[in-house]
Amino acid sequence: MRSLEEAISLIRGEKVDIVTLVFTDILGRLKGFNLSVAEIERAFHEGIVFDGSSVEGFVRIEESDLIAKPDPNSIFIAPESVSGLRTAYVVCDILSPNGQPFVRDPRGILKSRLIELGNEGYSYFVGPELEYFYFASSEAPELLDEAGYFDLLPSYRPTLAREETVKILREMGIEVEASHHEVAPSQHEVDFRYADALRAADVLQISKMIIKEIGRKHGLYASFMPKPIFGVNGNGLHLHMSIWKDGENLFYNGDHEYQLSRFAQHFLAGILKNIRYITLVLNQWVNSYKRLVVGYEAPVYISWGRSNRSALVRVPAFKKPSSSRIELRSPDPGTNPYLAFASILEAGFRGVAERTPLPPPVEQDIYHMSAGKRRRLKIGSLPSSLKEAIELAQRSDLLKRAIGEPMFSKLVENKLVEWDKFRTAVTDHEIKTYFGML
Repeated sequence: MRSLEEAISLIRGEKVDIVTLVFTDILGRLKGFNLSVAEIERAFHEGIVFDGSSVEGFVRIEESDLIAKPDPNSIFIAPESVSGLRTAYVVCDILSPNGQPFVRDPRGILKSRLIELGNEGYSYFVGPELEYFYFASSEAPELLDEAGYFDLLPSYRPTLAREETVKILREMGIEVEASHHEVAPSQHEVDFRYADALRAADVLQISKMIIKEIGRKHGLYASFMPKPIFGVNGNGLHLHMSIWKDGENLFYNGDHEYQLSRFAQHFLAGILKNIRYITLVLNQWVNSYKRLVVGYEAPVYISWGRSNRSALVRVPAFKKPSSSRIELRSPDPGTNPYLAFASILEAGFRGVAERTPLPPPVEQDIYHMSAGKRRRLKIGSLPSSLKEAIELAQRSDLLKRAIGEPMFSKLVENKLVEWDKFRTAVTDHEIKTYFGML
């Protein structure tokens, strides 16, 4: 843990040109404002008041003041090569004017849940795999290559952008394990080393910004849209997860066929049983459900296995007990990671509390399995639309408990508006299909 004085000394010692305080709105979009370095001591000790009514889902205009309080443990210093200025990005918690945590601050919601877990001796670790596309511009999703999984294109502009991004992220103290070209044309992936869930969420938010900035430097537009192009794989955010206690990975049991402890089996069963009720957070956009379709390596059916790429949850092979984990494959990069991690925790620990039995693994290709066989194996499906995800979230108390009633109500309100706009819009598909016929 870093003290306020140590954080102030770090920023001054790094001779930054500007300090940017950042936070996240309810939809997962990174927001922020700049301070001079001379203001940093006041910011850490008192926080900075800002107009919360201008931020989606925060407060109404008649109750606009909120406080951004920098977290001394979440400082990311970017070199001049990113923006032309050496910048200290400091992630903030959002407080109400009375100094209490703001009830609709996504980071505060996750932080509160992790504190509760910590009081019980638990730690929650996440290692994200972040997929995205490089396009020629933000005007249209134009593919730049026909490459595929792990293809090497050393002098290729997107490859150079990705490699520069990884170099800068590492300079900023962000641990990147690997990066590579993904399955779809123009698609890339950056894999992060596992970290405490709060740190992992902070890293995702900062890294997405850096990926976009370095892409722009190379004349590229980096897109985290779940499904920007019909007919190719969409962007996923695969999450490798484990729960620890007293320095021990609670997921490991060498005697089990998949080396999963009883705790891990219940946690995984809780996710499988409750995933439909939290999908609204994991896949929160209309476009998210264009990715969750059969045939593009995105999960559709609720199952688990080891080598089955059509399963919702995979249990990766590992060489040592500390690496025992599960991989949840349904989230996409458009999620709010703070709310996503809090929701997954609630689902998993509900399985532990209820001792939910783990169904048998499925190692067959579920995409090509008959509907009758899926019914016999009791393999359910994820929601097929944002509307269905909203209705499922409202049907259970799980998501409301995970993120709190104030956040839940505001999120549902926002998503109902989004669905209604989509429902009433006339799309290009309709014009192409019906205009010349009717």
